[in-house]
Amino acid sequence: MATPLSPAAAPESPATPEPPVTLESPVSAVEPLTMRRTMGRFATGVAVVTTSADGAPHGMTVNSLTSVSLDPPLLLVCLTTGARTTEAVTASGRFAVNILSSRQEHLATRFAQRGADHFAGLDVIHGQLHVPVIPDAFARLECTVERHFVAGDHSVVIGEVLDTYERDGEPLGFLGGKFSDIAERGHEPAQWFF
Repeated sequence: MATPLSPAAAPESPATPEPPVTLESPVSAVEPLTMRRTMGRFATGVAVVTTSADGAPHGMTVNSLTSVSLDPPLLLVCLTTGARTTEAVTASGRFAVNILSSRQEHLATRFAQRGADHFAGLDVIHGQLHVPVIPDAFARLECTVERHFVAGDHSVVIGEVLDTYERDGEPLGFLGGKFSDIAERGHEPAQWFF
């Protein structure tokens, strides 16, 4: 037979959360150019996001891209708010992320030009989701828009990955506002990744 807990042994009630701390003097935000320069110290790859809306192809170069989840397979990409490609991605609900190889710097430059017809003269194929994709990209992920929201001057798009493609080669890197090379060091794969 269980004995009742004495008042001294009773479990404690959850503590009341403390109110947020208010700073006496407001902290000023970092200037945009300082933010760009500092974040430029973080090496990334380079990709082109492609989609189509109302029969027209759209695309833009990005380097704000990350994997969010393996199960379900989700990725996150940040797109310029108000750009035609951003509007097309959210309207169509589908897109491809074309990760570029070190030999595709010209495509990164091409799709970074605002207002240009990025697909003029370019051989384009269509992926499983019927969006334009870059032939021979280093890797490709085709996605449906799982959700999107505005954060500052960008739209954050979470995509559910439905199809992938990859090939051998070397990735195109980006560091300090310039294209760069990414080289393996010959180590075994990092165990934290698995």
